[in-house]
Amino acid sequence: MKNHFFLGAALAAFAIFVFWMGSYSYLLGPGAVLFFLLLALGFSTSENWSRLAYTAWIMVAVAASLFYPAPFREIGGFNLSRLIVPLLMLIMFGMGTAMNVRDFVGVIKMPKGVFVGLLCQFTIMPFVGFGLTKLFQFPPEIAAGIILVGCSPSGLASNVMSFIARANLALSLTLTAIATLLAPFFTPALMALLANELVPIDAWGMMQSILRIVILPVAAGLLFNHFLYRRFTWLAHAMPRVSMVGIAVIIAIITAAGRDSLLTIGLPLLLAAMLHNGAGYLFGYLGSKLFRLDEQSCRTIALEVGLQNSGLASGIAMEMGRVATMGLAPAIFGPLMNVTGSGLASWWRKTE
Repeated sequence: MKNHFFLGAALAAFAIFVFWMGSYSYLLGPGAVLFFLLLALGFSTSENWSRLAYTAWIMVAVAASLFYPAPFREIGGFNLSRLIVPLLMLIMFGMGTAMNVRDFVGVIKMPKGVFVGLLCQFTIMPFVGFGLTKLFQFPPEIAAGIILVGCSPSGLASNVMSFIARANLALSLTLTAIATLLAPFFTPALMALLANELVPIDAWGMMQSILRIVILPVAAGLLFNHFLYRRFTWLAHAMPRVSMVGIAVIIAIITAAGRDSLLTIGLPLLLAAMLHNGAGYLFGYLGSKLFRLDEQSCRTIALEVGLQNSGLASGIAMEMGRVATMGLAPAIFGPLMNVTGSGLASWWRKTE
């Protein structure tokens, strides 16, 4: 069956080419949605490619929201962008349920690895993002969105990829936990330093937003994990899938909201996101080697640095009232990092 899905996707891709060459633009939308849908079904039923299924499903949502933005912008007079922050808080709660107090104790057990990881996390990506905005000369709010991605901490994706890569999972969990706790302080400060000339940055307001959107839900998730996990195991098991659906919905809403800007600047922004993501892996790994960490820890830090919490960046953009512009970079970075991260993690796994 899986071969049939991939064959169907290949035929859909050929049809898209025919539609484009024949100027049948009204058929491009259905063709694109069908292509990614068949690709997602093929990945979902494949043992070798199943890790790419989630990204393909996100691309289904992106294609649908790009060609048919109206249903993703408003339903019955309700502006769907208002769902972004509540969904992000739900995702952060799910992140908290996957954490444990032992993740924070890891600072004592691995002080050098944690220090190097945090140093790389809050220097490499913010300044690489800043450099890319100068290189590409994006409009101010688009540029600020790239810097915002770089100033955000790592997310759960880095933990998953570290597990796949057979890297130092304990270090990964600790770095994600500590970076998340430090985000209310470092993210606003770095944004004020690097992006204030692009858009007005209210560092105090941003700190309050991160505390409300991230820290409180994560704390609630930690408390749930500690006190209620055994009574509600079904909820803990369901949260990863709920979080995945939430991220897909957020990306679809942002894509629809920023459709016009995305069609104008989409390819350069995708290239910038690829360079940003790749630089995170490369410099995270080399920086760890410079401090003479072991190979497993170097791989872990590379993944932690390269895989940012794009959901948090989207939420901040929404809180600033700029989700259709500043939110575009996080929306592109999210699916991209799942592709590159899973590929890198799988390659490292095979080299073990």
